[in-house]
Amino acid sequence: MITSVRSAMLAGFSLLKPSIGSENRQKRPCRVVFFLVFSGLASVSHAQTVFFNDGPDADQSLPFSQAVRVNDLLFVSGQVGTDQSGALVDGGIGPESHQVMRNIRDIIHRRGLQMSDVVKCTVFLADVAQWGDFNKVYTSYFSRPYPARSALGANGLALGAALEVECIAAYPPTSK
Repeated sequence: MITSVRSAMLAGFSLLKPSIGSENRQKRPCRVVFFLVFSGLASVSHAQTVFFNDGPDADQSLPFSQAVRVNDLLFVSGQVGTDQSGALVDGGIGPESHQVMRNIRDIIHRRGLQMSDVVKCTVFLADVAQWGDFNKVYTSYFSRPYPARSALGANGLALGAALEVECIAAYPPTSK
């Protein structure tokens, strides 16, 4: 695969040379697209991907991985406020928010990361009016500078949860 991608890339470079004659000018945009597509494939072919579905709160029967590492990024699937038995904790937005954040913390700790390594979170709230209550809990798990974040209202979260949070964490550079 690598040899064929490199060959296609080299061919793409030769296709970018200026051409003489109008018949070649008409084909050039198509050739440039071809080159760009194969250039992207070359970088994707080098991605190292590892899927994780472990820990006490992982459910092997669900149709998604709990976390996926791609190179130096860890993508954590959306977490709701379930305990180790898989039951949604009682008490509403406050207890659920703490449980969600503990679940995320536990997942990234198993991968050798800290909450300070989280760079992006997406928050889904069943009731956007509870945003302030969630924010109080959320900020107790992070310190400045906070991760980038998006939030939106959602109707019908899994298990009737008040919220769901997914995160992306970055592995720190290794010193050599």
